[in-house]
Amino acid sequence: MRQNGPVTSATRQPETPASTVPPRLIATDLDGTLLRDDKSVSERTVAALAAAEEAGVEVFFVTGRPARWMDVVSDHVHGHGLAICGNGAAVVDLHGGPGSHRFVKVRELARENALDAVRLLRDAAPGTVYAVEQTYGFYQEPAYPKLHMEVPDFRAPAEKLLAPDAPGAHEPVLKILAYHPDLDPDGFLTLARLAVGDRATITRSSPSALLEISGPGVSKASTLALCCAERGISHEEVVAFGDMPNDVEMLTWAGQSYAMGNAHPDVIAAASGRTVANNDDGVAVVIERILAERL
Repeated sequence: MRQNGPVTSATRQPETPASTVPPRLIATDLDGTLLRDDKSVSERTVAALAAAEEAGVEVFFVTGRPARWMDVVSDHVHGHGLAICGNGAAVVDLHGGPGSHRFVKVRELARENALDAVRLLRDAAPGTVYAVEQTYGFYQEPAYPKLHMEVPDFRAPAEKLLAPDAPGAHEPVLKILAYHPDLDPDGFLTLARLAVGDRATITRSSPSALLEISGPGVSKASTLALCCAERGISHEEVVAFGDMPNDVEMLTWAGQSYAMGNAHPDVIAAASGRTVANNDDGVAVVIERILAERL
């Protein structure tokens, strides 16, 4: 997704150049990155992903999307079949296809932390409304707008949704969504991070003032690092792609990283390289070049 608004947070340019180590893993965001604006995966991109896997380079989809929205790429998983969802809150096996995914790893947001974040952000930004994303359920406050592709399982104030006796209380909370109808998106992000502090990780991937609140230390980068460590893959052997603030940590961590031509300014600052826009198959362009250099 494109974001052309003013920027209130800065990420400094990495001091080291892109790694020359041959890549063993490609980590790519979906919306605004791998997917075109119509949410399709182009034939060129499908071919590039398949060629990477055939060459022995693993591909990980790393997204803010919940697992149940992964049908858009479930036909394109190869080998391990794993995806990192919810900005790092879950590692999901997509081999079962839409509706049959299996949670391999869950990094939940403790309800106590979630309630603290709700309270602190309400005080800092009156008018904020919330939704709660769990492993299988989606719950929202009555005033939360229709921003997503589904009907919520239950509507109630956030404090009730996060109570011990709430509907879905047996399921882990993956993240809280916080929406403000009037604030600038980057300004809202900066305000929220100052208000909530280390009680949670806060980022955003939407062009609107919609924040995504995860457990402390939970991010695309930290979960990707865990998955790579399990495979004996170093950060220098990872190539990452992204376009929005929720990709910044991942792009900074990876040995090689590319901001899309449509990327947010913070993403351009964080990445070690830049490719063309998502609608021009920017991920495929880089993968094709990487594979050609291996020959």
